[in-house]
Amino acid sequence: MTSNGPGTRLTFDIAERGPLGEAFHLVVGSVPLDKGPDGNSIFLEAPEGLILIDTGRHPEHSAKLLAYAREVRRPIAAIVNSHWHLDHTTGNLDIREAYPEAEVHATTAIEGALIGFLGRNRAQVDKVLADSETPPEQKARLLRGRHRIDNPDTLRPTRPVLRSGRMTIAGRTLDVRVAQFAATEADLWIYDSEAKLAIVGDLVVDLVPFMDTACPEGWSKALDEIEKVPFQTLIPGHGPTMSRPDFLAWKAAFNNLVACGRSDADTVQCVGGWERDAARFIPDTHRDYVREAAEDYITTRLRSSPEEQHRFCKPLAAV
Repeated sequence: MTSNGPGTRLTFDIAERGPLGEAFHLVVGSVPLDKGPDGNSIFLEAPEGLILIDTGRHPEHSAKLLAYAREVRRPIAAIVNSHWHLDHTTGNLDIREAYPEAEVHATTAIEGALIGFLGRNRAQVDKVLADSETPPEQKARLLRGRHRIDNPDTLRPTRPVLRSGRMTIAGRTLDVRVAQFAATEADLWIYDSEAKLAIVGDLVVDLVPFMDTACPEGWSKALDEIEKVPFQTLIPGHGPTMSRPDFLAWKAAFNNLVACGRSDADTVQCVGGWERDAARFIPDTHRDYVREAAEDYITTRLRSSPEEQHRFCKPLAAV
């Protein structure tokens, strides 16, 4: 949605609406081809200030979030992380340094990630940092991510969310849902019945479903739950907002990709099926990226050993 124009300062006469009466303010992320992505970030209004859903990865993204809060002259009162992926949580520290009172609402799935996926990722980062050929700007990005892994309280929730239900965050009551074993071990999504708005993190994305830490069966169930709510607008973890027909098309494409990936069909056929079914969500600039990513997910996730296929369909750490 569009923010205030220069010099415009409107009163917040409806607690659930922004200064222009919009139901949300979206700071769109990106998936560059030369560095890690930033997820979408969404602001919601609340009596105590702004609720910020997901904080991105890069400092430039965090700067946009802080600039919006200054522009509308409202503090960031709370952070909600849809899931622990670093392109949605690295900015937590930047925001909390500016707004120390902001609580972080998220599941505890980060604990399993720290001893598994992120632990393995850190070892890879160390190798790249030790390479004298690594460009300084890449080293800076890697050091930023490694700092978060080495200081896990920058990623952990201060207000753990363990189950679905109505929650009061920064004085505003929201319908918060927990999807177990989906895109991650536990994903959060939000439904705003007044605005007919669903904010779903990486349970829905453009380009290609990011299956690095996914349980496809649980993910499909989560999509069924999203379909049950009468939303009109859906904000994905990456990409522009979607209508209900957009979501239904994406859901069908996802299920087709998983079914094909689990079958004996040729990998090229399955990748082509995703490109066809999800064509409206794939810009021309990223077609090669999508093709390579889809092929990789089919090989490493959908057609790996039975143990590997179900690695993320069970608890990864005792909390």
